[in-house]
Amino acid sequence: MYKYLTTTAIVAAAMPAAAFAQGTVQFEIKAADTATALNQFAHQAGVHVVFPYDAVAARRFAGLSGRYTRGEALRRLIAGQGLVIASETASMISLKAAAPEKRDPAPVAAADAEVGQDIVVLGQGESRQVQTVSAKAMEKATPGTSPLRSLGRLPGVNFDSSDAHGTYEAATQLSIRGFISDQMGYTLDGVPLGNMQYRNNNGLSINRALLTENNGGATLSQGSGALGTASTSNIGGTVDFTSIDPTSTFGIDLQQSYGSENSWRSFVRMNSGDLAWGGRLAVSYAHDRQGKWRGWGKQEQDQLNAKYVQPLGDNVTSTTFLDLIHRTEDDYNDTSLAKIRQYGWNFDNVPTYALAEQLATIVQNGGAPPAPYVNADDAVYQGGGVRRDLLAYEKLEYQLGSRLSGVTTAYIHLDKGIGTWADPYDPTPEAYGGSPISVSANRYDINRKGVTSRLKFTAGDHRIEGGVWYEHNAFNQASYLYGLEAGVAPENFQQFYSNPFHTNYQNEYRTDTLQLDISDTWQATGALRLNAGVKGVVSTARAHSIVSTKPIDGSIQAKNWFLPTAGALYTLDGNNELFGDYTRNMAAFVASTSAGPYSSSSQSGFDYIRKDLKPEMTDTFEAGYRFHNRALQLSLTGYYVKFTNRLLASSISATVVGNQNVLQNVGSVSSRGVEAAANWKFAPNWTIYGSYAFNDATYDDDVQPEGGAVIATKGKQVVASPKHVASAELNYDDGKLWGQLSAHYRSRRYYSYLNDAVLPGAVNVNLSGGYRFSEALDVQVNVTNLFDKHYIASTGTAGFVTSDPNGTYTTLQPAGPRQVFATIGLHF
Repeated sequence: MYKYLTTTAIVAAAMPAAAFAQGTVQFEIKAADTATALNQFAHQAGVHVVFPYDAVAARRFAGLSGRYTRGEALRRLIAGQGLVIASETASMISLKAAAPEKRDPAPVAAADAEVGQDIVVLGQGESRQVQTVSAKAMEKATPGTSPLRSLGRLPGVNFDSSDAHGTYEAATQLSIRGFISDQMGYTLDGVPLGNMQYRNNNGLSINRALLTENNGGATLSQGSGALGTASTSNIGGTVDFTSIDPTSTFGIDLQQSYGSENSWRSFVRMNSGDLAWGGRLAVSYAHDRQGKWRGWGKQEQDQLNAKYVQPLGDNVTSTTFLDLIHRTEDDYNDTSLAKIRQYGWNFDNVPTYALAEQLATIVQNGGAPPAPYVNADDAVYQGGGVRRDLLAYEKLEYQLGSRLSGVTTAYIHLDKGIGTWADPYDPTPEAYGGSPISVSANRYDINRKGVTSRLKFTAGDHRIEGGVWYEHNAFNQASYLYGLEAGVAPENFQQFYSNPFHTNYQNEYRTDTLQLDISDTWQATGALRLNAGVKGVVSTARAHSIVSTKPIDGSIQAKNWFLPTAGALYTLDGNNELFGDYTRNMAAFVASTSAGPYSSSSQSGFDYIRKDLKPEMTDTFEAGYRFHNRALQLSLTGYYVKFTNRLLASSISATVVGNQNVLQNVGSVSSRGVEAAANWKFAPNWTIYGSYAFNDATYDDDVQPEGGAVIATKGKQVVASPKHVASAELNYDDGKLWGQLSAHYRSRRYYSYLNDAVLPGAVNVNLSGGYRFSEALDVQVNVTNLFDKHYIASTGTAGFVTSDPNGTYTTLQPAGPRQVFATIGLHF
């Protein structure tokens, strides 16, 4: 950690300072009530605006006509309206009620608590399907909860995890329109986070990149992100996370949470306020310990965030961000339907090391296992991992003229990781301890460095944007066996081991990615806005085997210089709008021993497939309608997605299982459906939100693995993808007392390609509430899985299978039982 901190200090000192500005826009905002005027501004500026409707309920705006920068127009609009800017990014502005000049020590007023601010913004002013979950909504989750769980309320989104907080990375799963987690793109403040898959080769999870208490709004684009999104995996959609900025006033925030399974989290944040030289600094730290609800063990982490914002003159602002984290986690064992029937929902680790050694001896030499075990390898003693990450960026936002502005961000990500499990198949040699168990470990090292840069030029009714993204990623991966001492339970199973007794492989991968894009947004008439653009991507991966019984060396490239997008937004009036768009996207090949072309069985196998292997592609068509006024938001979207050149890893047999010998293109997937959402403020302090999506995602082709028989997948439903997803949420917030009751439903899912392994549909209900005694003290309670239901959460955690009618394939994660967490917050 200290080495990472020193490295970051050197890097930050060497980086140039940043800048902030915007080109001018022709605004024509008619006299209206303030809420309508703000909606007109959002439409004309092409930005999300989140604001508390109740705070402007009786206010009006006189109108605005002329060419202004976005910031100048906004400040003119909110002057005298009782609003101030809470946070501002390139794509989203959050407003809050202005605090009174003299603070009253009595309980906070409703306006101060931002009562009425939408929990979800349904994409107003966008020509594509997009929604933003506000920071306010995330604050009401249990501290430490992944922001991905908050996205589960959005139309078409199914999020599952085996733990209540959604932070156990091996079993978190996002499913949208037939695509799952690693087919999505993710960014934080515009910095790429890779595909966020477990054993990530090109990024890290949002939970390790940002403390949850520092979450700003999170924006989901179900079909595709903005054209310039820095991602090579966003064929199924994009999630753009943001971090909150330091405040202009000095303050200290403290939080302490405690709950089920002896779980607790301590958090502290210090805001410097405006410093004498104009800068603002926020430093945050959290220690988090989450106990497992089945088996034994825990997930534990220490995390530090720092963010510094420094204006440099009227047109320049520098933003520096640093994240440091050390995380250890003990695994939840994968299970199967057959194991659940045999052992129950709480079945997990082998409880003692002595029993684990006994079972390992039976695995290797034969014999009958002791009760209750049917097979000696139905469970393992322990597994898990350690991750250490450093993520830092320096952002430059600058005004180059009255109509030209830009932003440049340089970033670095360093990761050191190990994944472990107690291996009952490979005994430890006598010279290394002699236990019948060894530690099988995968080691990971990531060194990513990159830069993104964008320019925006305004010319009359046209806004022209262009950008470049370049990244060099050095990823090293190795597999080792380490010894354990016979009869002695390891004191610390999750650690960076040394002195292996066997090396399975040691490989290094170098990936260079270049992306260019250019687009034009044209305000063709007062009501019609058109946009069109194109991006090109080339991603070249090179591999070298240092130690391997089956070395694979060579390079493979994914390249497409014509990935177009086009969209239209038609505003019927101040409340109603129609939109439609088309986007083509490409996914780069994964450069890893665990997945992608380099997971092939041999050099000859890799040489065979790379000649004809094509990168995965999607063509997405969307059209929809939105309504937005002071009390009601509505959204209805229809879509069609064609997913071509689908890649599948398979063995030289009739079994289709992930991460096997040969990767091949196996045809296409068609996904079509409807997504609807509504947010209604039906009474003072009360809102109700609901979403529903129907998704018909099916395979278009039968599959014939190399050397195997045809598998009749044509017409079958895509694995892990429910056809029906719905959410409902009732919220009350009067500024002091708040409560939230939410429910999420997903219909049946399959984890076999032939759809003979069925997971029934399920409903999960959560309850939260809190009380703000004053601006200095608040408390909240969160209850997850309120009715203590048994159901399967994540599926395919060990890959998917061709057929499993008896439910014996071990690739499932049960959802956690009812759990309760309480939090107290102090603010100075």
